[in-house]
Amino acid sequence: MQRMFLFALVLLCSTAWLGAQDQTPQNPPAGSSQTGSAANATSVEGCLQGSNGSFTLTDSSGTTYQLQGDAAKLSKHVGHQVQITGSPSKSSAASSTSDTSSQQSLTVEKVKHISETCKNTK
Repeated sequence: MQRMFLFALVLLCSTAWLGAQDQTPQNPPAGSSQTGSAANATSVEGCLQGSNGSFTLTDSSGTTYQLQGDAAKLSKHVGHQVQITGSPSKSSAASSTSDTSSQQSLTVEKVKHISETCKNTK
């Protein structure tokens, strides 16, 4: 009888322990937002260029990203090396060339200033 009670207690504790195991993280990873786009967030470092609400970021490999988002955040960093964290989005400006793979579009969520000057790009 005592063994059966001990077995039931162990089984109950094991069930409670397994139920307490949560597969989702309680805190979002650093650099991601708490919105639904957190899973798609990406960070890119490069040289910020543009004006009048049209901004681009060129990374060290030469890939150019069309940036969409808060122009006030971006305009004060034009000509600087920055790290942009954002989510990929469809570009509203379609390229007239057949090579559209070299330009991507990001919706800016966060801007981190790296340097007053841009590093050389390819």
